[in-house]
Formats: sequence, C-alpha cells, structure tokens
Amino acid sequence: MKGNDATAEEGATRCGFIALIGRPSVGKSTLLNRLLGTKISITSSKPQTTRQRITGVLTEGVNQFIFVDTPGFQTKHRSALNTRMNQAVRDALAEVDVVVALFNATRHTDTDETLISLLPANEKSGKPVIAVLNKVDLLTDKTSLLPRLDALSKRYPFAALIPLSAEKGTQLDDLKAEMAKHLPTMPWLYSQDELTDRDERFLAAEFIREKIFRLLGDEIPYSTHVAVETFEQENNLRRIQARVYVERDSQRAILLGHQGQTMKRIATEARQEIERLFGGKVYLVVLVQVKPGWKDDARTLQRLGL
Repeated sequence: MKGNDATAEEGATRCGFIALIGRPSVGKSTLLNRLLGTKISITSSKPQTTRQRITGVLTEGVNQFIFVDTPGFQTKHRSALNTRMNQAVRDALAEVDVVVALFNATRHTDTDETLISLLPANEKSGKPVIAVLNKVDLLTDKTSLLPRLDALSKRYPFAALIPLSAEKGTQLDDLKAEMAKHLPTMPWLYSQDELTDRDERFLAAEFIREKIFRLLGDEIPYSTHVAVETFEQENNLRRIQARVYVERDSQRAILLGHQGQTMKRIATEARQEIERLFGGKVYLVVLVQVKPGWKDDARTLQRLGL
C-alpha cells in the first residue's frame, strides 16, 4: 500500500467506479469475471442469477477499475424482490463515474429500450456511457454487427461502442482502454491485490445459490435464498453452515431430492468451488427451510440483506 500511496501523491494513479448494466442474461457477471481473471460473481444460463450488487476490483498499471455488477434489469416479473433489484440498477447509474451498458449482439429487446431510457444524458451529467455489444461469437454473419452498432449509436450518444465476447475474452483490452480514459485522477481505494469488497461469507452463499440455479429447473431457483448462518475458520479449514429458504413444501422436496441426493450434489459442487476460491479445505452443511412468501415480504427481504 505504501507504494500505491506514493504514486497517488504524484497524481499518476486513476481510480473510478464503473457500473455494468444490462437486461437479464446479457453476460454482465461473465464479463466481470473475465476482466478480473477469476470468478467472484456467479453465473448460469438462467436470467437474473445476480440479485445484489457485487463490486470487483481490477488494478492494472496506474489504473484501478472498481466494477459494480448489477442485477439484470427487467420489467416482466413483479415482486418486492424484483423491485429492489431494479432499484439497485438505478442507484448504480447515479453513483458511478462510468457506465458500461451491455447489449446482446444477436437481438435487441423492449427491455433494452427501457434500459436506454434510464441512461444519463451525456450533455447534462458528463457521465460517459460505453455500449458493449456482447456475445459476438454467437453471430453466424459478422457483417450484421455494423447495422447493429449504427442503430445503437442513433439511440444514445455513447462515448464508445465495443463489440466483444465476454465468454471468449475477446476485445477486452479495447474495453479497458476506453474505460481508463474516463477514470478520475485520484488515489486508489483498494490495495493492489484486492478483488472484491464482499467477504467470504457472502461469496460462499452465492456459490451455493449458483449450484441451485444450474442444477434445478426454471421455477425452484427463483424461490430460494441462501443465508450463511455460521462461518468459522481454523487455520486453513473453514466450517460453514448455510440455510436455503424456499416458499413451499413441494419446493423443499425437489431441492432435497430422493434421499437428499439433489442437495448433496449441490453442496458438494458448491464446496469444491468455494475451496478453489478460498484456497483451503471447507466443511459445508446446507439445511433447507420453508418460509412462505419471503420474496414479497419487505421486512424479510431487509432481514436477509436483499
């Protein structure tokens, strides 16, 4: 940290907050993980896997990028939880220095249009917005990119338009170079080796929830919440007990599976991923509890930290 401070005093370091926004399943978490070179934000093929803002920190050269990975903005489903998730997107837009708006290269939707309407007017806010056209690796006809980029440029005065593939890791240097142009000159807010402001307790809960999203059907994941109840560390061993909340008895039965086999697989895969992230052994216990209507109970959501 002393070296960082000395550089900062010379006015050479730059640091700023960058919001990653977009509709569900557009690839925000995948992009964050790819930029950081490690996994801190969970991903799945199901939309709205991310529920809470997650901050990722990338320090390269004199630049420190502080990424805010937001939930997918959507208008289709209504609940107190979804209202809070959409508000997290609006809050991020107001608080950051740079906005990176992700769009799917293969199709444009009404939700994309709603998101564009929320973007700050450049001439009024002075806040740069970079458009990222993600998933270009899925395009069979690459010439279709040009009219897509042209259409976006006419919808909003973006500071830059960058096609890339977060999954393949292409064109990331172009994105980082563009973001770096807009970082304020100031001391770094995190040490050089920090990756996130989230603690291990939060990350453990997220990795359990990721396995639920990946291993179960369309309904169950959206009716679950994971809370870590105890987290103890002894040298390189972590003992974790987590509880999964569901809304109905039938969901609990599906989550457990025959003779508890589904939950055993979820816990095993989550434990393995947590061990890779933390670099040590993990003893993980996961319990399941029915809590009817938790998604629409504001007091419950607040208590659960959502």
